[in-house]
Amino acid sequence: MNEFLEDIMNNNLILLFSVLTTLDIFLGSIRAIKEKKWNSTVGINGALRKVAMIGALLFLLVADKLLNINFLNLLPEAIRGSFSRIGLAGVFGIWFLLYESISVLKNMMLCGLPVPKKLKNKMTELLNDFSIEMEDKK
Repeated sequence: MNEFLEDIMNNNLILLFSVLTTLDIFLGSIRAIKEKKWNSTVGINGALRKVAMIGALLFLLVADKLLNINFLNLLPEAIRGSFSRIGLAGVFGIWFLLYESISVLKNMMLCGLPVPKKLKNKMTELLNDFSIEMEDKK
């Protein structure tokens, strides 16, 4: 059991996800203060979503250990050398990291923080197409 806990504590995926989640919560709070639109329902829903993602990652890490699942052969050969194995936690972890990264970038933009122009244009396009968050900014 100690070995498993050490694996979790030394897992770069969990560490990176934790950093992005913390940054997203911080930036979301700054954005809410700046816009004077603090909404406890939105905050609670976001917190529950983040707790669920962390819980899912921990569950999938256990499943990977028990079932010895490896999706490494599904990756292109050019990037296989960077990984020793990719289990369910890795697949979902990458998906969750992308989700959190987009949320961090969105909150940076909406807080008025500097974002590279190409990235800002692409994010604005995505937000216009897939959310209503940019309607107030037009």
